[in-house]
Amino acid sequence: MVNSTVTGEKVLMQPDVVTSASLVDNAAAFENGISKNGGWITSVVRDLVINNELVLDGEFTNKEKPARKIALYSQDEKRNVTRRFTLTAPKLTVNSPMARIQGGIFKGNVYVSSANFQLVNATIDGNLIFLNEEAKNTFSMDANSSVTGAMNYFKPKAE
Repeated sequence: MVNSTVTGEKVLMQPDVVTSASLVDNAAAFENGISKNGGWITSVVRDLVINNELVLDGEFTNKEKPARKIALYSQDEKRNVTRRFTLTAPKLTVNSPMARIQGGIFKGNVYVSSANFQLVNATIDGNLIFLNEEAKNTFSMDANSSVTGAMNYFKPKAE
């Protein structure tokens, strides 16, 4: 047994950060990060291939405003993008309001049921399907974003 001593003052510090990015490098961590139990942002730190269908769920805030982000990039201390990543999955369903995919490539189909979904400097290498009129009418993407497949509104059949 090793004896240790502290010669300085013992202080319990309170962190000055309320939330931080959820940095993920594997499928399980990513799936947890985008779940309703995750955080407002999930940031990948490398290319990921996930064989499961993914669901971005839950309502979150950033600086007291509704927000949800899948960050497919890394950045330096001046917020310059230093690397872009590719996330591959067969399907991503977006249920979180004010959600966005930013900074990289999502390979697979994206189904959007929530309002104000955004693509920011990102690519969907697949189809983008809106599950309701509100999702379709409030979608936006910047000039640096693209969708390689079709952008469709899926209208459910009347019963």
